[in-house]
Amino acid sequence: QVHLVESGGGSVQPGGSLRLSCAFSGSIFSLYVMGWYRQDPMKQRELVAQITRSGDTNYAGSVKGRFTISRDNAKKTVVLEMTSLKPEDTAVYYCNAKFRVEDIWGRGTQVTVSP
Repeated sequence: QVHLVESGGGSVQPGGSLRLSCAFSGSIFSLYVMGWYRQDPMKQRELVAQITRSGDTNYAGSVKGRFTISRDNAKKTVVLEMTSLKPEDTAVYYCNAKFRVEDIWGRGTQVTVSP
């Protein structure tokens, strides 16, 4: 059974940086498409960034050029590097793993960007 644990959230001022990490366990990590989503209480959950098994990446337009997703198949981790953070990036960030019909979520980590 796949288990995802996020870490690295916190509070930062606008323009700052944070690094989110997601630890994967319970299956063959390299088979999964990995992604980061975010949700604040007033909006639907949205895709932030995704990385395929081969390393191809996809980003939401609002974060392109500021966020970078990467994966380490040996360590079974996926990382989201976030720079030039804006108040509108404030949300709970969730790690996601997809493979065939499996669609697994972590519990999320809070990111708050405020002066």
